[in-house]
Amino acid sequence: MKIGIIGGGITGLVLAQRLSNQGHIVTVFDNSKQLGGLTTYHDYGLFTWDRFYHVILPSDTHLINFIRDIGLGDKLRWHRSLTGFYDNKKFYSISNAIEFLRFPLFGLIGKIRLAFTLLYGSRINDWQRLEKILVEDWLLKLGGKNTYEKLWKPLLLSKLGENYKRISAVFIWAYIRRLFSARDSSLSKEQLGYVSGGYKTVIDRLEELIKASGGQVRTSTAVEYIAPAQEGGIWVESQGKKEHFDKVIFTGPVNVLQQVVANDLVKVSQSETVEYLGVICMTLITRKALIPYYVVNIADRNIPFTGVIGMSNLVSLQETAGYHMTFLPKYILSTDPLLKQPDDELRQVFFQGIRLMFPELKQDDIVAAHINRAMKVQPLQVLNYSNLVPKVSTENADFFVVNTSQFVNDSVNNNAVVRHVDEFLKKSTLLNS
Repeated sequence: MKIGIIGGGITGLVLAQRLSNQGHIVTVFDNSKQLGGLTTYHDYGLFTWDRFYHVILPSDTHLINFIRDIGLGDKLRWHRSLTGFYDNKKFYSISNAIEFLRFPLFGLIGKIRLAFTLLYGSRINDWQRLEKILVEDWLLKLGGKNTYEKLWKPLLLSKLGENYKRISAVFIWAYIRRLFSARDSSLSKEQLGYVSGGYKTVIDRLEELIKASGGQVRTSTAVEYIAPAQEGGIWVESQGKKEHFDKVIFTGPVNVLQQVVANDLVKVSQSETVEYLGVICMTLITRKALIPYYVVNIADRNIPFTGVIGMSNLVSLQETAGYHMTFLPKYILSTDPLLKQPDDELRQVFFQGIRLMFPELKQDDIVAAHINRAMKVQPLQVLNYSNLVPKVSTENADFFVVNTSQFVNDSVNNNAVVRHVDEFLKKSTLLNS
């Protein structure tokens, strides 16, 4: 079949590879200059790497198997990682059981309650009841106030910003489940992974495979209209031209879908608009490492960013021309005007935090500071989120919608995307009609 895929993010590219591998002729449309969506890459001048920080867990078996399926298994790299914590101008390491037991910010009872929270959360299967409970209430009940204030709240802030106050317990449950899910027995649980060359390696391979199967990849191509064809199949209009496909799969946000699709093609029912988190992320390139950790969760409210990701403590310096790369993210609502502030103003704000956290960092140590931003990183999983998710019912057997708003009981990560795509292809009538 001739299949059109709207959106060249990781969802669209995984779909395109899977369908190409089945013998279908696939055309991918993407509005951006580069493929990959949130997993795309950035030219940092001295080297090219991911625009935003990504990591592979040993438990990400769907993603790992996909990387192997496309012939990049030999490009997977694993490295032991350390975890840090910052509060009241001090760094703490909590990278192993001994350090955790020595962690001074809460006592033995708090640590026992934290261990119980993790174990209990990892064994819950009925996520629907967690949708009705605020994450703050759930964590306070299980772990107590001190553990919540010193550990969980900074973690929530690092992932959600101030919006954590409206989030259901499903968010942290999915996080715990991912950490505790079945791991590759050949890998130590302390290790984290990446693909040599970053996600550009993955994106380039996927484009190569799609084209080798007779497909096309069209970047900088906005889809203007999608409509059913009288003779069956779907018309896709882009750049003033109409093209016929046997099937079309849309992978973008629902609000974009509603702007380009014919009224008789889909029905969208939603009581409220789904809110999205956006992110501003500074990537700091330096001559020396800022921290020894992969990730530092920040409890100090005076710091304007919500975490420190020491990417070069995971990624080999050979990948980054010998320079150190640190990501400093700040998560905010996609409607926050801060997302539209000029880069220079954002740099000033972020550097105030950098000077507070790293007073010993000299100007000569800084090579560059890049600002990247994304308007829609993930849906905000508020109370009863599964009831708010737009119910998209396609009125045509040749049109399908697959996107991250459908992740009602999972965090948005590339492992979840691959699993979601494979489940969609397995249960849909796409290949059987």
